[in-house]
Amino acid sequence: MKRIFLVLALLAAGTALRAQELGDGYRLKRVFPVDGRQGIAADSNYYYVSGSTALYKYDKQGRLVAKNEHPFEGLPLAANHLGDIDVWNGEIYAGIETFIDGKGENIQVAVYDADNLKWKRSIDWAPDSGQVEVCGLAVDRDGDMVWMADWVDGRYLYGYDLATGKYVRKVHLRPVPQWQQGIFMVDGRMLISADDGDADLDEPDNIYIADLRDGKSYTTVLPFREMDDFKRAGEIEGLTIDPATDELLVLANRGSRIVLGMVKGFYPGYDSELHEVYVYEKVK
Repeated sequence: MKRIFLVLALLAAGTALRAQELGDGYRLKRVFPVDGRQGIAADSNYYYVSGSTALYKYDKQGRLVAKNEHPFEGLPLAANHLGDIDVWNGEIYAGIETFIDGKGENIQVAVYDADNLKWKRSIDWAPDSGQVEVCGLAVDRDGDMVWMADWVDGRYLYGYDLATGKYVRKVHLRPVPQWQQGIFMVDGRMLISADDGDADLDEPDNIYIADLRDGKSYTTVLPFREMDDFKRAGEIEGLTIDPATDELLVLANRGSRIVLGMVKGFYPGYDSELHEVYVYEKVK
């Protein structure tokens, strides 16, 4: 009975509940448009979306309820790019950097208030880790860590202590998913979205999974899901699992031609880039 009351209280407060478990398969349930093109996160009551230079907050019906179009104000290091995000305990964690033509500088984990989307603090990057870019991040709710992925050199995931902000370790991904975009951790396993399909050839992108539970310096990366049900092959981005429903959420862009991570024109039939969240339910 106490557990039921606790869950109800967390739902009412909008706290980010822990995702229960991964499904063996997922079926597309719905798609809704958003303003941001980078990342997606979810707590019990809201979705959070990152654009390259903005943060957005949506209700579970996909209606915009808040936005921050100046997310770099107050940051300790200059930045021009937000990547994939996560939300935990009322705070949004965002991978931030200065990104130009395939190169990242001034990497940091910026932490925002999930209520008003305002910046609160940052976790400093450790250059000696070897990380050279941040495409996305994930909070390990069980291990009290925050992990960052690298789009430029994707061989490793980089882990920082959630409480102290100190760099802890990196994990070697074998084999290496090409052009990683977003990560999400549940039950000690990391989901990794990869923009490894060629949009020019209508090749689908993919999601992979890696097990980090044994604490080793390396892990085997396995296929998790081919995203062949996107409306058009384009650019997969961030991903998350809704802690209230266990639905898999994946952000994807279509219409634009991407070169070295930058928009360089559009495909035939498009004059703008479309950003959409794909919602998948677990197959029973």
